[in-house]
Amino acid sequence: MTSVHDRIKSEVDSNDVVLFMKGTPAMPQCGFSATVVHVLDHLGVKYKGVNVLADPEVREGIKHFSNWPTIPQLYVKGEFVGGCDIVREMFENGELRPFFAEQGIALEAA
Repeated sequence: MTSVHDRIKSEVDSNDVVLFMKGTPAMPQCGFSATVVHVLDHLGVKYKGVNVLADPEVREGIKHFSNWPTIPQLYVKGEFVGGCDIVREMFENGELRPFFAEQGIALEAA
């Protein structure tokens, strides 16, 4: 059986942009997750949403994986970027769009 750490690592490694969140991109289940979804959708970022509410092991495991206590958590090209406050701040400061460009993440016109 695969450990939760290995399952999380597999998601992070096999997707350029992954958002571990409460709910789904179509239906976020908390305001913080909804904020990050809104920012990513506004920028036209293609990403995979992982609903931590559907799997209690992942919900707890992601906190240990990143050493970050809160959800949502955004990963880009295998690296932890941050949670809602960091993503929102990067967006408001105009840093998020260039960050995605530097990572080679295409943004679609929103």
